[in-house]
Amino acid sequence: MKNVYKLAADGYRGFNAVEEYVNSSGIPRGLLELVRIRTSQINGCAVCTDMHSHKARSVGESDERLWSVAAWRDTPFFSDAERAALALTEAMTRIADNSAGVPDGIWDEVAAHFADEELAALVTAIASVNAWNRINVAARLAAGSFR
Repeated sequence: MKNVYKLAADGYRGFNAVEEYVNSSGIPRGLLELVRIRTSQINGCAVCTDMHSHKARSVGESDERLWSVAAWRDTPFFSDAERAALALTEAMTRIADNSAGVPDGIWDEVAAHFADEELAALVTAIASVNAWNRINVAARLAAGSFR
């Protein structure tokens, strides 16, 4: 379905409004792109994995960190705050794997690094990229198609 976003133009504009909010939330853009990449990796969304890797490079993320985001737990390249955000990303993206939702330990850790407003924006960012992933995967959009 090549024209999903054209066919759902009003919905697309709504999703873009959410992205504008998230991007202006004060959360570092590099971290937002890492969260978007990790979510997209989990969901198997080639479009978003590709697009957000390019966007991450454009805001200064190193190849080393991009190559390692899937293995963030086992590398020294991420700060404690970034690790907390990536843990939240995985818990929210794999929410069906835990009947209690996001574990308290993950909430406690991420809340130790982010103010309430930032945490709300981070939760919104993760939810948003999950939605984009589902549309792109369902419509079978190809990596590179955003360019």
